[in-house]
Amino acid sequence: MVLMERTLVVMKPDAVQRGIVGEIISRFEKVGLKIIGSKMFIPSRELMDTHYPGDRMEFVEGLGKRTLESYKEMGLDPVTQFGHDDPIKIGAEVRRWLTEFMRSGPVFAFVLEGPHAIEVVRKIVGATLPQKALPGTIRGDYSFDSSYLANSNARPVKNLIHASGNIDEATFEVGLWFDDDELFDYDTIHQAHMK
Repeated sequence: MVLMERTLVVMKPDAVQRGIVGEIISRFEKVGLKIIGSKMFIPSRELMDTHYPGDRMEFVEGLGKRTLESYKEMGLDPVTQFGHDDPIKIGAEVRRWLTEFMRSGPVFAFVLEGPHAIEVVRKIVGATLPQKALPGTIRGDYSFDSSYLANSNARPVKNLIHASGNIDEATFEVGLWFDDDELFDYDTIHQAHMK
């Protein structure tokens, strides 16, 4: 049995502004995933507040903890940048930068469908921090940003793309970003070869 999945991918303003949307999409299509819905727009504050929820403490604290881990790995003191090392306060600041950045210009959002789509997309996209992304991944090939560079400039990490992390997240995010009538069911040549 082949596990068919749907997953959300959002090209952030940095990918759109750099003119690499087509190159990135081609990577997903070449592996056999199909686009079942897409749109380009500037996300509303409400959409960003739901996608990156400020009232979900585990999400905010997770952002802060990942930032602190990155600083520790680089041998840097977060107190120098933030004035403290409270993961919740740092996470709230990083979240604010992220939501503002996502609204700073158009994004290109699309839904991909295919066998094990979530896992396949995450592999193609690469590690969240571009400095850790392997060559051959989207982030490894098109970005070199890090937490330190981003935080030093009071901005989020410019990692080009968002991709759902697991089945629950994908289900929620696809429904958040797309209405049912914006998604299409059709067959591709790849599907004929996978039967």
